[in-house]
Amino acid sequence: MENYENLAKRQRTFFKTGQTKPMQYRIDSLNTLQNAINTNEKEILAALRKDLNKSETEGYASEIKLVLEEIKYSLENLKAWMEPKNVETPVFITDASSVIYPEPYGDALIIAPWNYPFQLAISPLVGAIAGGNCAVLKPSEFTPATSGVISKMIRDNFPEEYIAVVEGEVETSTALLKEKFDYIFFTGSTNVGKVVMEAASKHLTPVTLELGGKSPCIVHSDADLATAAKRIARGKFLNAGQTCVAPDYLLIQRDVKDQFLSKLKEAIHGLYGEDISKNPDFPKIVNEKQFNRLSAFLDNGNLYFGGRTDASRQFIEPTILDQITWDDSIMQEEIFGPILPVIVYDDLNEIIEEITNRPKPLAFYVFSESKEVQDELLSQVSFGGGCINETLAHLTSPYLPFGGVGESGMGSYHGKASFDTFTHHKSVLKRKAE
Repeated sequence: MENYENLAKRQRTFFKTGQTKPMQYRIDSLNTLQNAINTNEKEILAALRKDLNKSETEGYASEIKLVLEEIKYSLENLKAWMEPKNVETPVFITDASSVIYPEPYGDALIIAPWNYPFQLAISPLVGAIAGGNCAVLKPSEFTPATSGVISKMIRDNFPEEYIAVVEGEVETSTALLKEKFDYIFFTGSTNVGKVVMEAASKHLTPVTLELGGKSPCIVHSDADLATAAKRIARGKFLNAGQTCVAPDYLLIQRDVKDQFLSKLKEAIHGLYGEDISKNPDFPKIVNEKQFNRLSAFLDNGNLYFGGRTDASRQFIEPTILDQITWDDSIMQEEIFGPILPVIVYDDLNEIIEEITNRPKPLAFYVFSESKEVQDELLSQVSFGGGCINETLAHLTSPYLPFGGVGESGMGSYHGKASFDTFTHHKSVLKRKAE
């Protein structure tokens, strides 16, 4: 197992020089990153095609564009974020002022997943740079083409003592976690998140954990069914369902189930064609292990739509499983694939109880025209973030912090939240001499 003590030491030494702290250095670095992404766009898209069979359109929209928007937003707001904030001082402390100084943590470790291997590696890096930190980036070994492009892109544009990319298997992540970092940012599964947090506790290192879970999607009887079908199909089957905030399962009021599922079937064909197995742009399942895990779910409930697979190219067709129960195997873990189980309900209270008895989800989606229904669900269910009458869109806004709660994670990022995540806010009281 490799030892990364020297790399961590070099970054700490570089950070202590103070070079990363000035605003201009951060701006220059963000511009360098932006230019590097634009220069390497074709290579990034080709790697995403190789690793996950993402089309150029999907790859650009879901991976590159989101990162470029993060950089743009950070550049526009960095000056305001970095300024010390004057705050009130209690009246019983006379002749004094109070100031909050944002300062970088130091050396950050960013561990990225495979499902959006470019976006979920580089987006946190934007926050680390904006915050004035050094960073070690560990891309996923399950998407080696993208990992290689990221490594070359960073190596060609930044000194290793400032930003470094370390490629490798799980042993590499384990070795990195043994080193002392000032901050750890991890995106991945809940089980691995527990391992990361345990490792961080050895050095009392603060962490952000972007995890997952079973995110419910509710379609109430008063919803606009045609709109709901299109938006749920798009959100569920993007990246072949390998999205941490994808609608994991569908809860639908009984009296509109048949009508809705018919519209959902139409929406899927509208997105991917009549014979999806012949669509060259439908993403593949990342590896054989995940393909086999997902295929085992296909005998749950009744097959309403889809269900075809091709192991030779790790293809699973968008699939709807009807007559699912809470006890079925597909309801015991996050699906993370193009399979949508459907559970019917009669009364909202019954599903609120079922949802709240389970781990808090990363995302939550409600399709209803009733403000009363919307408010009831929002007040009763705890979740990381979500949408009313839409899916996924909340994570694209720099104005909305993105993160989980409970077993779906801790901490948040995007926009100012990214800067705040990689920044310690140092409180100082200044008092005049007597």
